[in-house]
Amino acid sequence: PVLQQELFLPCSISAASWQVSGLAEQLEEQLFHLYGLHNELIQERLQELAEVMERVGQAEAELQQVCRTVEAAYRDLCL
Repeated sequence: PVLQQELFLPCSISAASWQVSGLAEQLEEQLFHLYGLHNELIQERLQELAEVMERVGQAEAELQQVCRTVEAAYRDLCL
């Protein structure tokens, strides 16, 4: 069986295997942590972008109203 074969491995190979496994686990945890941080940052930036786009839309609507008002005033002056 496989378990019996593992018992005959030299201690250095078994220890190295455990060390590599531990390092791989630490790396995986760090990657998940970094992904989480970057994901939060991206979400914050997307929220900020949505807010800016909303303000741009409001400014655009205000400018259109100003243009209509100027247009109406110009027509009144020309008549």
